[in-house]
Amino acid sequence: MKLQVTQENLNKALGSVARIANTRNALPILGNVLLKTVDNRLSVSATNLDIAITHYIGSKVAKEGAITVPARLMQDFIASLPAGIINLELDEAKLHIEAEKYTSTINGVMADDFPVMPAISGGTSWEVPIVVFKKGLQQVVFSASNDETRPVLTGVYLHSYDGSLHMVATDSYRLAEKSLSKHKGEASLLVPASALQDLLRLLGDTEEAVQITHDEQQMLFKVGEIELVSRLIDGAYPDYRKLIPTTFAVSATLGRDDFTNITKVSSLFARESAGSVTIKVDEVTKQVSINSIASQLGENTASATADIVGSGEVTLNSRYLLDALHVLSSDKITFQFNGKLDPSLLTSAGKDDYKHIIMPLRS
Repeated sequence: MKLQVTQENLNKALGSVARIANTRNALPILGNVLLKTVDNRLSVSATNLDIAITHYIGSKVAKEGAITVPARLMQDFIASLPAGIINLELDEAKLHIEAEKYTSTINGVMADDFPVMPAISGGTSWEVPIVVFKKGLQQVVFSASNDETRPVLTGVYLHSYDGSLHMVATDSYRLAEKSLSKHKGEASLLVPASALQDLLRLLGDTEEAVQITHDEQQMLFKVGEIELVSRLIDGAYPDYRKLIPTTFAVSATLGRDDFTNITKVSSLFARESAGSVTIKVDEVTKQVSINSIASQLGENTASATADIVGSGEVTLNSRYLLDALHVLSSDKITFQFNGKLDPSLLTSAGKDDYKHIIMPLRS
């Protein structure tokens, strides 16, 4: 292998893929990145066996070849080089790197030992605009569970319903659902949230589309010159729609900033009680008030004016409430619930493309 690349392109590619290379894995080679010439381009790849990311960059190839090198060392070294042309040349398992006033040799491992994700054969494909998919991920993926004993809940459920593509995640304490776009055909896919968090880091703010291809076991996301392949989670997703009430006894519409501020202030006094705050909605005074008590520190009540139908109170986790408020994009928020033991719903006022459910705490 012998080629030339720019420092900027190689540094960007290593930044895209190196984060999933894991030196603590039972297979030491998974701590390496694979450098491989493909059709006069250089592909830079890493995998942890569940996820694989490949970033293609333009290069001037004089001789084809492939090698794997330690990801952390390669990334840190290339990032330290000045902008300009870098020469890469492979001599057996040694990668010689030359740039202006810099010469280095990194000992690699032959590419034959590097695991490769199986190719998707006979899969189904569709596209979603990047801006739509990125916004959906930002609003949904954080609600997935980290509990590996319930693997189904560690995924994000991509599925078709009523002619639209929906994205859903829940950890059983909260649930986020986003309607992405119109969708022809059937889709029912459970993608690891960790894979989508990596994808989210790779998505820019361009007008392009995310190209999605899947079969029964894997899913491929292609964004420009970057490809991410993930294994799908095997299992049936819970019928989450049963959790979302269709009617509400209490409804309050208020400014998102107002709601965020009174929640943030109240959460300071809720640390002793694992973030527990009581939200009171009063139709007579047109006030939403949040109360929190810390036995050692004191207590706090903060209020905001709202358009209100019905009165009642519910106790929620303030962190979950703040998480939801931070990803709701409109200036006005509608907050609805039925009683102390029923789930609460947050939406953007007048919109139903994003729903966020928070389960109540026992007050």
